[in-house]
Amino acid sequence: MNRLAEMRSQEYICRERAALDSARRSFWLAQAEEWEQRALAEIAYHFRECNLGAVEEPSPTR
Repeated sequence: MNRLAEMRSQEYICRERAALDSARRSFWLAQAEEWEQRALAEIAYHFRECNLGAVEEPSPTR
């Protein structure tokens, strides 16, 4: 989850720069969007991994 925190941090930095750099605002917002999408992909990856682990666990036999 450290990767997720880093991605969210990068997204935040890009949004801050967009607020401060009006000349390149669209560039920084696009960069922030990329970091947001990476973070969402990371969340989805972990969600799939957790669900696969739950499915693959053998069920108790009687």
